[in-house]
Amino acid sequence: MSEAQPADALDHAFSKLPADFHELAVKTIKGLSMDAVEQAKSGHPGMPMGTAEMATVLWSRFLVVDPTTPDWPDRDRFVLSAGHGSMLLYSLLHLSGHGLTLDDLKNFRQWNAPTAGHPEYGHAKGIEVTTGPLGTGFAAGVGMALAERFMAHRFNREGHNVVDHYTYGIVSDGDLMEGVSAEAASFAGHQQLGKLIYLYDDNQISIDGGTEITFTENVRARFEAYGWHVLSVDGHDAAAVAAALEAARADTARPSIICARTVIGHGAPSVAGTSATHGAPLGAEEVAATKAGMGWSDAPFHVPGVVREGFGHIMSDRGEARRAWERRMEVYEAAHPELCAEFRALSGGALPEGLFEGLPTYEDGESVATRKVGAKVLAALSAAHPTLVGGSADLAGSNGVAIKDVQAMQPGTPSGRAIHFGVREHGMAGICNGIALHGGMRVYDATFLVFSDFMRGCVRLSALMGLPVTHVFSHDSVWLGEDGPTHQPIEHVMSLRMIPNLHVVRPADPRETVGAWKHAMTRTDGPTAIIVTRQGLPTLAGSRDDISQGAYAVWEAPGEGALAGILVATGSEVSLCVEAAAALAEDGVRVRVVSMPCWKAFEAQPKAVRDEVLPPTIQRRLSVEAGTTLGWAAYAAAQHGIDRFGASAPGAIVARELGMHVDAVVARFKALD
Repeated sequence: MSEAQPADALDHAFSKLPADFHELAVKTIKGLSMDAVEQAKSGHPGMPMGTAEMATVLWSRFLVVDPTTPDWPDRDRFVLSAGHGSMLLYSLLHLSGHGLTLDDLKNFRQWNAPTAGHPEYGHAKGIEVTTGPLGTGFAAGVGMALAERFMAHRFNREGHNVVDHYTYGIVSDGDLMEGVSAEAASFAGHQQLGKLIYLYDDNQISIDGGTEITFTENVRARFEAYGWHVLSVDGHDAAAVAAALEAARADTARPSIICARTVIGHGAPSVAGTSATHGAPLGAEEVAATKAGMGWSDAPFHVPGVVREGFGHIMSDRGEARRAWERRMEVYEAAHPELCAEFRALSGGALPEGLFEGLPTYEDGESVATRKVGAKVLAALSAAHPTLVGGSADLAGSNGVAIKDVQAMQPGTPSGRAIHFGVREHGMAGICNGIALHGGMRVYDATFLVFSDFMRGCVRLSALMGLPVTHVFSHDSVWLGEDGPTHQPIEHVMSLRMIPNLHVVRPADPRETVGAWKHAMTRTDGPTAIIVTRQGLPTLAGSRDDISQGAYAVWEAPGEGALAGILVATGSEVSLCVEAAAALAEDGVRVRVVSMPCWKAFEAQPKAVRDEVLPPTIQRRLSVEAGTTLGWAAYAAAQHGIDRFGASAPGAIVARELGMHVDAVVARFKALD
């Protein structure tokens, strides 16, 4: 049981409310949800109506948040994984005083309104995570709970519990059908995350009809097999839900899932319990009949004073919990000043001083696989950053993220910083999003570049939410060789570049790899994908360990006279272009080689900087990259790449057969008009 928020204290606060508070609050949430969806002429009213009972129990009796300081580090986290039921969350945020107004609810799903169709992180205080793509919120909640446990063991000391909170969530049938939730649930059970509690909205309805058409498994048995504490209740029985939540809080050795049988669209006389309530307005007549049936005002967006006052009383009490935490922090600071200062700084997103001082350096000509460079960089960063954590989907050694002397994060060693995610790529990315959302930590994940396909949904969400997650993708091209086309990425780098706000960095050599990590660690507004090689790459004489400009001239033919053109490349093809440029120079053709490790960083530069690197007057340009050529027309009129799948053979042979060699680049450039 959490010392900071004992269940009996929360029940005591709830007991002060009027006897009819709970019933009126439930009806208010149903009414607001129906009205907002009806006014928008789109939305999902059924889920909020079916879960209003258990959500009210959770928010009024258990969840510890403070709307006056909504981001205080030791608050409970609430994840609405079933994000299509967003009006449930918006209603609760409005009633609890988190800043959403009635006008915001009336503008549900409208342009520039904070009440988007699905909850969007950053749009309103109290939205802890962007949800809607089913299962991803489930995974993020696992990451939040993992982060809470890590931070507690890192910073708590005897008599000083400064990190001590729960992660709660509401998940749906659809969430549990998705593979990402299965991956995350298996991981959470292994990790024994006892402060993770999910309410499962078991309404047995999907968009296409009842879940009997597709989802007939024994969910209870599945989660028991995962190692979860499983309870079953009537989701419309407030006392039973409260008892289940108390039992879940009491089991500190296992994550808990409360299977709550509910009726979707509860209270709607004609369509309750059917898929008709899932994703469309009920219609004016059904709304009126539902309100009449529950004895509710027919006035749209009706909120009784007793409900508003009751939530105000609850939140005032939660504010006292936050103030009590601040008093504990003062005592903690007196007893452990350095640790407290570290906690405050990291919780605020600061990087440790001197973070980059121990990074490796490389001499010109030194050849190293950039995945191995990444391993040295990560070891240095881990030594300097006490809450930098991460790991791989069962490929740590191959990806270059197996750090010597860094303890594994396991149930028995919760302060370990090396996370073994297992072969769970999508779950891994979702869990890392949750760690980043929790705060106080920096996180990375890793796998082969070709498997970025498996985790794309959560990588996209990290970009959408602006989370500083670092994704490491190794084995970046056909140079992988014998494993063949199934493991040789072709379209993957370009596919990742298409994601807004994701900085894709494909370093050309060891120096740029150091710069890639520096760029990733200094980003605060979005994720970075670092693409590294299996094969060795030479350290180029003109390369940089600062890639924040995105592109620069790494080599230029000596001598006087105008340039005949530009070769622009990334990764392993930069050194290939330098060789090709030298060969062209011997024939009297002067060219510049531009390394472009990060397109988005380059695009963010002033036009003058971009024009200096790629002068508009020089249009004879050839891009060279061992992957699809799609997209390169933005920088070069001609493209040299690989627009087919690879082949199984030694990497050097595959690369040569597919045109990734000096003679092919020279010939292609000479053929340009």
